[in-house]
Amino acid sequence: MATNKKILLAFYGDDFTGSTDALEFICRAGAKAILFIEPPTAEQLNNYPSLDAYGVAGKTRSLSPVEMEKILLPAFETMKASGARHVHYKVCSTFDSTPLIGSIGKAIDCGFDVFDHVTVPVLGGMPALGRYCLFGNLFAKMGIGSEGEIFRLDRHPSMSHHPVTPANESDLCIHLSHQTGKEMKLVNILELESAKTIEKAVNKFLAGMGKPVILLDAVKELDLLNAGEYLDEYLSLDSEQALFSVGSSAVELALGSYWNKIGLLKRTTTWQKIKKANPLLVVSGSCSPVTVAQMAHAKSNGFEEVILDAIKICDDEIIDHSVIEKVNTLLQQQKNVIVHTGAKQTNNLSSEKLGTALGQIAKAAAEKALVKRIVIAGGDTSSYAARAMEIDAVEMIAPLVSGAPLCKAISKNNFINGVEVNFKGGQVGSEKYFEVLLNGSL
Repeated sequence: MATNKKILLAFYGDDFTGSTDALEFICRAGAKAILFIEPPTAEQLNNYPSLDAYGVAGKTRSLSPVEMEKILLPAFETMKASGARHVHYKVCSTFDSTPLIGSIGKAIDCGFDVFDHVTVPVLGGMPALGRYCLFGNLFAKMGIGSEGEIFRLDRHPSMSHHPVTPANESDLCIHLSHQTGKEMKLVNILELESAKTIEKAVNKFLAGMGKPVILLDAVKELDLLNAGEYLDEYLSLDSEQALFSVGSSAVELALGSYWNKIGLLKRTTTWQKIKKANPLLVVSGSCSPVTVAQMAHAKSNGFEEVILDAIKICDDEIIDHSVIEKVNTLLQQQKNVIVHTGAKQTNNLSSEKLGTALGQIAKAAAEKALVKRIVIAGGDTSSYAARAMEIDAVEMIAPLVSGAPLCKAISKNNFINGVEVNFKGGQVGSEKYFEVLLNGSL
């Protein structure tokens, strides 16, 4: 699969919100990049000859290990064949996963099978998003892009109570060892002084038997710069194939920062001016308390609310068309609308069914109410919503809130093509998030 330009980085995101997060940080570094909904063919990549990087917005975060393997093995083979220098499996910055759902360990095993490396590096922290990995333990701020308090992951008020993948272990080596049989080794914060010290620590592990997974701490952005240099100079150049790694958008920040340092990429500092939406539609499958607070703030500032019967949707596998009509009527009256599945879901409901319903509502709004900006909130449901909207790919427009850029949809559906879309993870943003997306201020 030869392309017109050497691809520096290809990433596979375990959901859509996280994929646009990775897209943002590699675009901020100055890369020309696009996010596809499926692994692109050689022909698709040749349609974008100036690409430095590309991503795939997957849905593995909500799948079983058996389902993940069926998707990831061929996806990784396709990405490997694209000739990319790095292939990254992008996970949520809070490492949302269990041995049964969204197993990061299964993704690591698939990476070993396809790329046959002596090790798979895992970047643990993402300081730019309020995620800190210290001596292997992950800490997370309450709300990305806010002034929230920082908690150890297993004591985090939101993540420890996630309805599908609750965080009950903050030590990432222990967390991942429940999902893969590979040996876990830590390069701790004291060993991150430079790329050379990282190499020395890793070589100590590689001298033993087996193929270990190497977790790298990260507390400061300098830690990621050093990690990026190590990944690019000490690991990837020693291999004739792509270097496979795992982590949050820390991988994009690490590599992008290093490529900026050596002049391979020039950092982007100016972005397109964003106008006010008229009106804004929000569809949300998130039950995060951060999102709940954002919806409450938006409602107190004039947003209309439409609550879906989530249990009925999951039982009947169909959405009441009167809901779509109600949403479109409000939008046609220039009302800003939030459609959501309830503030708190006590049942472990189907992400696929809820996400598909939300996507159908968003698609109808673009077709009937001619809405030009749509926010999709909720990591587990976002990938299904994007597919129901018939989105084929997205390009970044501008970074309004860190970790959730405003993007432009690419679609064969003329009503969806060109629509501005924003994918928001449950933990992202201050309480004024939806007002920011409405007004479009940078």
